[in-house]
Formats: sequence, structure tokens, C-alpha cells
Amino acid sequence: MQRTDTLGRTPQRRIARSNHRRILATARQKLRDDPDASLDSIALAAGVARRTLYGHFSSRQALIAELTQEAGQALQQAFAAARIPGADPLEAMARMVLAAWAVGDQYRMLISLGRRPLGEEEAIRATLEPAREEAVAALRRGQYEGVFASHVPAPVLAEALEALMLALAEENTGYTWADPTGEAAATVFLVAAGVPAQVAALQVRAVLRGSEEP
Repeated sequence: MQRTDTLGRTPQRRIARSNHRRILATARQKLRDDPDASLDSIALAAGVARRTLYGHFSSRQALIAELTQEAGQALQQAFAAARIPGADPLEAMARMVLAAWAVGDQYRMLISLGRRPLGEEEAIRATLEPAREEAVAALRRGQYEGVFASHVPAPVLAEALEALMLALAEENTGYTWADPTGEAAATVFLVAAGVPAQVAALQVRAVLRGSEEP
């Protein structure tokens, strides 16, 4: 008879689940750094045999699909938690940026893959679309109210600011620069959107203080 642990799971099942989690974590990092990373390179980095990885994911597309679902859920949950009724455009945008920063690797991986040509990453673009639409709506409202720069249309400004966020996230390594709360990134984001530096800094700090209150 096959032995089971105290939770009734076989050792093989525990190992399989551990491998699955390790493959996903490794793939998230590898694809964030190199969107063209192959399954073989991911298996090597995860320390598992090729057949083990293929036993969990039959193709690169299957792996990306699960990562996309996982990351998309994390981003949606972060946005939902940060959203409050009646927030003005400046506060709403600060909350969105800080929410995206909080999901870190998932956000970076989605943006990196989503900026590639259509193909296997089409689902990633669809996953990001609600967040992008929310950002464009906040920017458009802020432009109308004179909060954000209006020299370019809101969708164009959103694309530029997304690229800025990705660049900042890629530099957030802890070696040359670290921004664990996202305060610096959110402030830079708002300044790039046309908000005076002091106003941007005060707004970001206010949101962060609010999130710390019980």
C-alpha cells in the first residue's frame, strides 16, 4: 500500500505540486527577463528534467496561459482593493500605480509579454485590457479637469506611462535602486503625467498612509 502524509496526500503528489509551483515561479522570472525564453531554458533554471516540465505543461503556450491567468487575477484583485468610489483622477491614478507595483513580478511579466507582436501573447493583451481602459479613463478625466497634461491624447499618454512603469519596475532590483512600497515610482509616474512634483509626492504619501490605517 502506498504511504500517505498526514493530509492524505501521496509523496508523489506532493513532489508534483512542488515542481509545478517551482516551474511557474521560475517561468515568471525568466519570461519577465526574456520574453523569448524557451521551455528547455525554464526547465534548466527550475532544476527539473525536460520531461517533468512537459508533464505539467505540454507547450510554451500552455505555460504562458496559466501564468497569464495567475497574474491577471493578481492584478485585478490589486486594482479592486485599491479602487474607492468618488476618488478624483489624481488619487485614482496614484492608487492604480501603487496597486500594479504591489503585484511586482506578475505585472512586469504581463507588460513585457503584452508588448510583443500578436500571437501566443494575444491572451495577455486581453488580460491587460481592463486595467489599461481604467487607466485611460482616469487620464482622460484628469485631462478634462486640468490635472494631467493634455498635449497628447489619453491613450497615447497611457502607453508612454506604461513604458515608464515597466522601465522603473525593471530597475527595482534592490542592488542599485529599491522601491518596495512604490512611492518613488508612483510619484515619478504622476510627474510624467503632468502633475507638479510636490503635489504628486503628497498624493502618493496620502494613499500610502491610508493603506496603513487599520
